[in-house]
Amino acid sequence: MSKFSKKKKGLPPINTASLPDIVFMLLFFFMVATTMRETTVMVAQQIPNATEIKKLQDKRLISYIYVGEAQDKDAYGEGDKIQLNDKISDVKEVRSFIFAAREGINEDERDYMTTMIKADENCSVGTINDIKKELREINALKVTYSARPGELK
Repeated sequence: MSKFSKKKKGLPPINTASLPDIVFMLLFFFMVATTMRETTVMVAQQIPNATEIKKLQDKRLISYIYVGEAQDKDAYGEGDKIQLNDKISDVKEVRSFIFAAREGINEDERDYMTTMIKADENCSVGTINDIKKELREINALKVTYSARPGELK
C-alpha cells in the first residue's frame, strides 16, 4: 500500500457570489421595460372593426377618452357615459381634461397632441358629436378613433 492515497475530487461548488448582481440587473430591467396600465376602464368597450388602420407612434402625446355604457349601471345609470382618466365625467369636463393634458407637455409638442376616442361600437353618435364639438371649441383638432382590424359588418 502506498503512503499517499489519491483522493477522488468531486465537482467544485458553484460560486454564487455574482448571483445577487444578476438578480438586481434583471429586476432593474423589468422595472424599466414594463409599463403599468394608467387607467381602469369603467365603460363597456366593444371596439368596432375597421379596414384601414394606422398605428400611432408617440403614445405619450395621446389623451384617451372612453365612451360607452357604464359597467356599474347601479351607480352611474343607463346610457352612454364618458370616462376621463379614472372617473365617469360629463361632456363639459372634456375641456378641462384636455387643458390639464396640455399643461404636462412642452410647448413645442402641444401641436402634435392627439385625442383618441375609444368608443363602444353601440354608443350613440350624438355623444361622439358632443365630444367633438367640445374639442373644436378648444382647438384640439387632432382626433383619432380606436378600432381593431377586421371586416366591417
